[in-house]
Amino acid sequence: MGGDSTEATAKPKRSFYAARDLYKYRHQYPQNFKDIRYQNDLSNLRFYKNKIPFKPDGVYIEEVLNKWKGDYETLEHNHTYIQWLFPLREQGLNFYAKELTTYEIEEFKKTKEAIRRFLLAYKMMLEFFGIKLIDKTGNVARAVNWQERFQHLNESQHNYLRITRILKSLGELGYESFKSPLVKFILQEALVENTIPNIKQSALEYFVYTIRDRRERRKLLRFAQKHYTPSENFIWGPPRKDQSEASKAQKTPGPAASGQSSQTSLHKKSKDAKNSSSSVVHVNSKTAEEKKGGPGEPGEETDGPSAEPGSEATGPGNAETDGDADSSEPQPAKAPNSPVEKKESGTPEKDEESESHDKDCGNPGDAGSHDDVPSQ
Repeated sequence: MGGDSTEATAKPKRSFYAARDLYKYRHQYPQNFKDIRYQNDLSNLRFYKNKIPFKPDGVYIEEVLNKWKGDYETLEHNHTYIQWLFPLREQGLNFYAKELTTYEIEEFKKTKEAIRRFLLAYKMMLEFFGIKLIDKTGNVARAVNWQERFQHLNESQHNYLRITRILKSLGELGYESFKSPLVKFILQEALVENTIPNIKQSALEYFVYTIRDRRERRKLLRFAQKHYTPSENFIWGPPRKDQSEASKAQKTPGPAASGQSSQTSLHKKSKDAKNSSSSVVHVNSKTAEEKKGGPGEPGEETDGPSAEPGSEATGPGNAETDGDADSSEPQPAKAPNSPVEKKESGTPEKDEESESHDKDCGNPGDAGSHDDVPSQ
């Protein structure tokens, strides 16, 4: 019992691998990304136009939408359809599925037939999770079968990978606004209602950070921080005031620093006395400088990567912040052009078969296993 209690209250850790993956997604894959505009045959769009079946199963989209809807056994155990229903600009485990390109995305958004089926596929998967779409703005609620499906969702963590893929795909194909309502609903059920508690780590580590609008992410993080228990284990937002003050107190200069300050002060006084005779010239010079304008205000905070990625063990809760709940997100450094990075950049998104996702959910902060943690 004691061991279980200790494990249940263990402080979670951030996954640098997840932070880097989602940073690339939010910023349109800025590193090592090649958009093959002319080699892609628009397979995703043709599939959604019911022109070709998805491979390797050979099933058309109309059959999926009509015959697989409500067939939870098939939706649970088939691992090749999800990459076709929710395409991304990343390679998934199904190597028959083609990556999206910017050109294909533009064409997809202009094709009403494809968009209509895409939304039907989204509704089908929501129902599979026990959720229903209630309006055209993306708001969701519990489905009729929510109790049975939530229990299943709480126990089948590979579906958290599917949710991450679905959220990413919504953003790529013109439904970015649908993401916040779904993530907020999941956080509510996980943190407040306690109906799917096992999903909270993935929700905070992955789902929230698929959202490109920083203000929306901050709202969700504030909501989560308010309801997260134990509150001291919440590591995704800014540090609490008492923690911040304690950190500042630790940084207070010691006696040696005070002595150095005194010497600096004496030196300054001596220098001021020495230069007092030329004060008139300095005043005129100062006035001219003021007319030109003083130093500029600090620039707006950017969402770019820091020079060096922070240690996962450090966590956002210990990072300095200017009040932006998202500023504590581990920021990836520029990816080196090494074989390892190229391998990671091209690593298939393991959004399916990997049942070991709980390694990243339960303890994603293992700094030595970035290559082993499955990308969602």
